[in-house]
Amino acid sequence: MADDSEFITRLIGFGLSEKEAQAYFHLLKYGPKPPSLLAKSLKTYREDVHRTLTGLIDKGMVNPSLDSPTVYAAVELDIALDTALKKHESELREMEMRKQELQEISKHQHFRLADEFSTYKIIKTIRELVTTTISILTSAKEELLLVVPVEGLIVASLFGANESAKELIERGGLIRGISDISYAEIEPARELLDIGEEIRHFSHYRGIIFGVFDKKICLSAINTDITRFSLDERVKWLWTDDPTYADYLISTFELLWEQSIPATQRIEELLKEGLPDI
Repeated sequence: MADDSEFITRLIGFGLSEKEAQAYFHLLKYGPKPPSLLAKSLKTYREDVHRTLTGLIDKGMVNPSLDSPTVYAAVELDIALDTALKKHESELREMEMRKQELQEISKHQHFRLADEFSTYKIIKTIRELVTTTISILTSAKEELLLVVPVEGLIVASLFGANESAKELIERGGLIRGISDISYAEIEPARELLDIGEEIRHFSHYRGIIFGVFDKKICLSAINTDITRFSLDERVKWLWTDDPTYADYLISTFELLWEQSIPATQRIEELLKEGLPDI
């Protein structure tokens, strides 16, 4: 029985349906039969057997007799498999021709591809924000532009986003960032500089907080109020792959970049001023 099952499985792998494989194997093993007896042996209905036999005849694996009632016999295995194989080869050649025809016709058509549609998603926790950021950084190839508050620098340092940023830079990517660097942010800013990010300071920045990955994927803050640095802390950020929005954010970033100063210069100024009074 194990050999029977294996044989039927191999027939299915050759392109037969399960019912076709069972019927052909039964006829091959037990000899020609009329549909009524075959249906009884396979424990199914005559109508079902007739459909199955029609499929096997079309594949060249079963021949009907000219007598009445009609008796169906399995074609010799080697011949049946060769016939089925040739049929598959013929179908493949025909599909290749249809493929070429469709490719030629498609040159004169304009189809809207999936990447022409923009998608949006709301990110609701720091955990989701960090996970999403790391995932995008892992697949990014060219660059990341970001404008972040002090909280963003700390979150990136605490929860591993900086490691993924470092890997992007090591792959040849570029990261440029802008933040409002005060005395408390010296160490987080230095950490970014150490991994190769280009960081600048924009004094008293109160505008939109965002990141743009490879000129397409955007993360922008709707609500940046963070009361504690916990992965479960609630936030509200927008994720989108809208190219128009990406172009807007990139233009905004370049304007801010021109108006900002290097983070190293800002850090030197803060160190000269000394620790502020509390």
